Amino acid sequence: MREITKLESRVVYANKWMSVREDKVLRPSGAEGIFGVIDKPDFAVILPVEQGHIHLVQQYRYPVEARYWELPQGSWEENPTADHLALAAGELKEETGLVAASMVYVGHQYLAYGYSSQGYHIYLATQLSQGQTDLDTEEEGLISRRFSLQEFEAMIIAGDIKDATTVNAYGLAKIKGML
Repeated sequence: MREITKLESRVVYANKWMSVREDKVLRPSGAEGIFGVIDKPDFAVILPVEQGHIHLVQQYRYPVEARYWELPQGSWEENPTADHLALAAGELKEETGLVAASMVYVGHQYLAYGYSSQGYHIYLATQLSQGQTDLDTEEEGLISRRFSLQEFEAMIIAGDIKDATTVNAYGLAKIKGML
């Protein structure tokens, strides 16, 4: 049930990865306002776990001008409505070279629903075998490494892992008893 009525909407910026729109709205009180919304397709985030270890990737994140460790994740801009299981398996292989014999769905979350429609599907990947990566241009410089779950949790606590999606996906899987 919608509590706020959209009166009009216009795209103010768009590229192949996202669009930004401004919506004029009417609140239940009768007050008008605006919302700026970033629309991006949902993405997949993958927890590749085996024998007490987790595989992470690290890449330079331009908006924050730093490199950070995070879970493999991504979307397919050329196919934004792709099946999220296929997307998860594809992103895992692309970024780490890993192929999982088992992919179990953990759940769906929103990235930042205060300003974006984008969500993400979380998968636990196990029974892993190593193959070759297939990085795209935007992933130039991406590296992959395996950490013990204890090291990984210590990195979260120390603030070395700053990606909220990574922390959330791991926490959800752990709370559900999947790890």
